[in-house]
Amino acid sequence: MRPAHATARNATTDNATAENPTAGRRPASGTTPEAGPEARRDTPDFRPDGPVAVLGVGTMGGGLAARLLDRGVPVRVWNRTARRTAPLTGAGAVAAAHPAEAVAGSTAAICAVADSDALDAVLHGPDGVLTEGPYPGTLYCASTVSPEEVARIAGRTPSVLDVGMLGNRKHARDGELRLFVGGPRDDFAAGRPLLELLGKEVVHVGELGAGMRVKLLLNLLMGIEVQALAEAVELGAAVGLDRELVLRTISGSGFASPVMSFKARRLAARHWDEPDFRLRLMAKDLALAAEQSTAAGLRLPLVDAAAHTHRDATDRGHGDEDCVAVVHAIAPDLGRVA
Repeated sequence: MRPAHATARNATTDNATAENPTAGRRPASGTTPEAGPEARRDTPDFRPDGPVAVLGVGTMGGGLAARLLDRGVPVRVWNRTARRTAPLTGAGAVAAAHPAEAVAGSTAAICAVADSDALDAVLHGPDGVLTEGPYPGTLYCASTVSPEEVARIAGRTPSVLDVGMLGNRKHARDGELRLFVGGPRDDFAAGRPLLELLGKEVVHVGELGAGMRVKLLLNLLMGIEVQALAEAVELGAAVGLDRELVLRTISGSGFASPVMSFKARRLAARHWDEPDFRLRLMAKDLALAAEQSTAAGLRLPLVDAAAHTHRDATDRGHGDEDCVAVVHAIAPDLGRVA
């Protein structure tokens, strides 16, 4: 347990989008966990005792690092593909040659890499964060991995928080994420000022691993919803309905969730590139959710089906496209709009 290493105060602007449909709404007092004592407090100056390391500067990690730099926080960055750090070093970040160098002298390290293998390499590989021993600051696991993996990491270093992030790259860049955090209450209290700089809502959801569990539930819903949208549209097209008409009808109906309406625009444009969330990562998260349900002795037929369909679309070569490309498992010959 360590004392809080910073104080913060930051007010953000509401900005609802379909990737985070509640981003523009603050909960009514006393009606949700977010409204209670674990919800975000308005807080503008974050003053860490040392630099913050961001390990992995892809879609989300890059946004987190940019947000910190904008608020005057010293940042060290590392990325497996070094050229991706260039925009951040241009904004004042210091690029490190390897993870251990990035965290040297830091008080907080945020891991935002794609998957379990990448996280293991960052922490335990050559020149990894934990290769030579425990990390003296707080390690924030913002990579979506299994809760059990988070527990294993905590066995190697004294302070770990797992952070389920809800939002997209713009939310990360603007400090508009919703963050669901698992870990000891004292560590959460110490790390909260940093988290409040990154998210408009910061919620302590329970013990270590709980942040990942909440994130997997949210991605479970998103994966099923996007697949349902793709299936409905392709069925409509197969029976002779105009695909654009079907998309407009679904997205304008009361049956469509905000994320469906958002993804309907991508599906209409057949815009697979520049992903908000890569298909292979959705497939990974659905597989993790399926593993969690099996371990809990719970049968979830929709999750199993969605995990299979997303894996199929990934195996067809669409893994690095946006998750709406799951449609290729249903309509393999669907190309781009001419």
